[in-house]
Amino acid sequence: MPVPTDELLEELFHRPSEQGVSLALVATRHGAIVAERYGVQPSNEFQEAQTISASSTLLSWSMAKSITHAAVGVLVGDGVLDVDAPAAVPSWAGTDKEQITLNHLLEMRPGLAFVEDYVDGETSNCIEMLFSGTAPSFAQYAADLPLTSTPGTVFNYSSGTTNIVSRIVGDVVCRRAGLAVDAAPSERERAVTDFLHERVFAPAGMTSAIPKFDEVGDFVGSSYVYATARDFTRFGELYARDGVSVDGRRVLPTGWVDHASEWTAHDDSGLDYGRHWWLWPAFPGSYACHGYEGQYVVVVPQSQLVVTHLGKTDTAHAPGLRMRLARIIDSLL
Repeated sequence: MPVPTDELLEELFHRPSEQGVSLALVATRHGAIVAERYGVQPSNEFQEAQTISASSTLLSWSMAKSITHAAVGVLVGDGVLDVDAPAAVPSWAGTDKEQITLNHLLEMRPGLAFVEDYVDGETSNCIEMLFSGTAPSFAQYAADLPLTSTPGTVFNYSSGTTNIVSRIVGDVVCRRAGLAVDAAPSERERAVTDFLHERVFAPAGMTSAIPKFDEVGDFVGSSYVYATARDFTRFGELYARDGVSVDGRRVLPTGWVDHASEWTAHDDSGLDYGRHWWLWPAFPGSYACHGYEGQYVVVVPQSQLVVTHLGKTDTAHAPGLRMRLARIIDSLL
């Protein structure tokens, strides 16, 4: 007999602490909630234990990369970005890097060096970029790294790559707002914030979303969006509806969801990659936002099912967490 969803949720939220902590799970079908559970954020040296609820805003980590894909899609639909054109990075002009296209960046195949490691003490471009304080422009930090392979040939998952995309998005948005690309950081931040809320978050039905920016005013599209679990689920629903809002307005251009979910690479984790979205082979046709420490939005479009999990799970236990989520998805299907 299949295990009931409620029982699987109980097991997930009460798994041994060494396997991780689940803070929120929301599942919807055709936009209606079919499962929802919240946990407790353990205490740490900075704050006391916190009970999570439907109104709690939680960090996306790399799920923000898929939101960056949506931002690119909006501008592609507006006719002001071409994914097959060379990426608009001024410092690459006249160098071997000028052959890198926007699509290469979205596929994580630009050929740039980048070590995506999250463990202190190890070599990590990700930690240096996001936390060292030595790189006010995260995009420029990544763009200045050496070219180590021919663009389009080697998959290398990289938060730096996404921040280059975010900078390109910001430049286009600023020009359309009548700003110079070297406008004051506060002006860039205001323009991009308005764009994200008006063209991505609001059409998706996300009212809690808060994007974060680096020191030069660029959206940190690799890592930093805060939102409720329900709102992250609403973002997944936007893609489940093929880029159409709840009220029937086209938000993303026709074919943009297919662009995200087309296979481009296989990862050592056993999962596949599309373009700024992951693919789960266990559910053919599905695609997912992934974030560090167990953040997931899994979309099964054939069933209009979206399952969001937020929490804190060590990388070593990520496969086990995905197995639990797969069982929950099976139970809902």
